[in-house]
Amino acid sequence: MMVRPRWVLALLLALGIAAAFALLGQWQLERAIVSGEVVERSTETALPLDKVAKPGGPVNESATGQKVSVAGHFVAGDDQLIRDRVNQGEDGYWVVSHFVTDADSASIPVARGFAADEAAARSAIRSLAASGDAGASSVTVTGRFLPSEAPVVPPEGTDPHAMTAVSVAALINLWPDFTAPVYAGYIVDAGAQHGLDLIYSPAPDDDVALNWLNVFYAAEWAVFAGFAVFLWYRLVRDAVEREEEEEAALADAGSLAASPPSPGT
Repeated sequence: MMVRPRWVLALLLALGIAAAFALLGQWQLERAIVSGEVVERSTETALPLDKVAKPGGPVNESATGQKVSVAGHFVAGDDQLIRDRVNQGEDGYWVVSHFVTDADSASIPVARGFAADEAAARSAIRSLAASGDAGASSVTVTGRFLPSEAPVVPPEGTDPHAMTAVSVAALINLWPDFTAPVYAGYIVDAGAQHGLDLIYSPAPDDDVALNWLNVFYAAEWAVFAGFAVFLWYRLVRDAVEREEEEEAALADAGSLAASPPSPGT
């Protein structure tokens, strides 16, 4: 078949479309890699709490696991027991206190320590209440900042008032002297308090999985690019086959017209 200008133009158009799809696929692949990159953070250097999060605002990913320090005072009588906590493989309890910051008078829970049994945890709460540190002069708390946990409904047949999560939304309903604003996270104290064990709070793991959704989109664009060229190929092939069939039909008609009549006709 002779080269047809229209098919050359169609090929250039198909290649242009395929190139555009290839660029879109490359962009999606780059997005998958960028979103999967590990952003190194100096989480072990304590920063002022108000530089990491704001009262009433969401907890950003960069703030999760960051060590912070904040000055303020504990509120007397607002210590709570959190059940079903695991500390380096040991089941037990956390004691969580109500802390109010000096800078903006905002509330934030502080997990002050771990106890392996309930009696020891409640003894620590009584010791905290008797120590007089709540409401006293300003103290500085240093620890790891973590986002609020979702509240959990106690299983049927258990104490309906038992708490198994450090939920800011649940805690503020138990703090009689609570007034807004409040942080949407809590601090794990870097030191053990009043006979409690230190809560194991390791640095956050920065391993980030590849964004497979973007990889899937990149593969789709590659398929589209290949399909654009394949479509051009099929159109050209169909046109060639049509022309060959027409030429064969004309040749058959010509041979029939040129052949001599058979005897007896």
